[in-house]
Amino acid sequence: MSDGKSYFFVGIGGSGMMPLAMILAGRGARVAGSDRTLDRGALPAKFADLAAKGVTLFPQDGSGVTSAEQIVVASAAVEASVADIVAAERVGAARMSRAELLARLFNQSALPIGVAGTSGKSTVTGMIGWILHACGRAPTVMNGAVMKNFASADAPFASALVGGGDAFVSEVDESDGSIALYTPKVAVLNNISLDHKSLEELRALFGAFAGKAKTTVLNIGDAETAALAATLDPAMLATFAVEQNADLSARNLRPEPFAIGFDLVTDGVTQTVRLSVPGQHNVSNALAALAAVRAAGVSLGEAIGAIEGFTGLKRRFELVGEAHGVSVIDDFGHNPDKISATLATLHAFPGRLLVLFQPHGYGPLKVMRHELTAMFRGALGPDDVLVLPDPVYQGGTVAREVTSADIVAEIGPQAHHIADRAAAAAWIAAQAQSGDRIVVMGARDDTLSQLAADILPQIAARIG
Repeated sequence: MSDGKSYFFVGIGGSGMMPLAMILAGRGARVAGSDRTLDRGALPAKFADLAAKGVTLFPQDGSGVTSAEQIVVASAAVEASVADIVAAERVGAARMSRAELLARLFNQSALPIGVAGTSGKSTVTGMIGWILHACGRAPTVMNGAVMKNFASADAPFASALVGGGDAFVSEVDESDGSIALYTPKVAVLNNISLDHKSLEELRALFGAFAGKAKTTVLNIGDAETAALAATLDPAMLATFAVEQNADLSARNLRPEPFAIGFDLVTDGVTQTVRLSVPGQHNVSNALAALAAVRAAGVSLGEAIGAIEGFTGLKRRFELVGEAHGVSVIDDFGHNPDKISATLATLHAFPGRLLVLFQPHGYGPLKVMRHELTAMFRGALGPDDVLVLPDPVYQGGTVAREVTSADIVAEIGPQAHHIADRAAAAAWIAAQAQSGDRIVVMGARDDTLSQLAADILPQIAARIG
């Protein structure tokens, strides 16, 4: 991919596009791009980081697409009417989807490690990448989130790592069906549950993905994934589970507010592990990562030493700060499993939860409607408060068949609909008392982190 070709990314600031652009730029390709967020003047630090890595930025007005020699990369969500796509058609530039380009890079690598599943993909990808890096394997890592271990003043948006080793570690996406493009040597499957597609579609997609690998790492603590495991050749499987028998099993979990310890049982041997990230879901993520790197040739002892130093991802149960006894946490939770895991982690310790959840689109809200409302009714504590602004909307034609107001009405009196996001955040801040934990949740919107940060001074001004 460092063959002198020129790539132009439409929406280069997106969580799936930016790391891919970074990898290409790091391998010597010519990379340029545009983004609506850049045109609005939002998130300037992100685009400054891309420019510092040699990426040329243009307004999203077609001015950056000028040659048939360019390869124009866009996600499936980009409309044909966007000026850069119109320009690509006009000059005869080749088109690729983000997934097609990533799959080509992935499949061409000597050791492609693909991480799939409805929840936990980014964290497991980050864990595998950190273990391989710490053990001297120099991996290339493609992630959808900033990996704190690799972030620095020179790399504040470290959602990608470019290494010279054999391993190419990437999360792979089932939401658009593009998981079918990837051919892993090590496949990881965390879980199977509703998010963007029906369970029937997910079973077929994940089953085909798992069946391609030399080694498939499966969470048999998840009923759907266990059912899939029963259809595969046992000789190709490495299984894991929390508090039940598997090739790698976690027992005797010892939770802390922002960490967790457990006993790792494998091959009849018990070893003590303490993660620097909290929650039972991260124990499961760690088991997946440990199984994957073992399949890649890393000893378990080395892997345990490395994973204990994994510090997490941005927007994954990230403590933004505290003001007058009120903690603010920024979290990527956006489907029932992810949200439930975060709430369960918080409920292990005292304090009321004030939750702001911004749905990540009208389409997903329709798919998840009943599971989402049932989850909130069961997962919220008696004193907890939930507020939903309107879903993310980033342009185009979209059917608004199910709204945040519909979800709130089905959850009950603990839930509130405040359409404007800033007003919802201000309302949450106004409710806060010492000992509360405020959680800002949602996906597909990088400005949610700034929203979470903006809540702190509102609390300080009111309580102070």
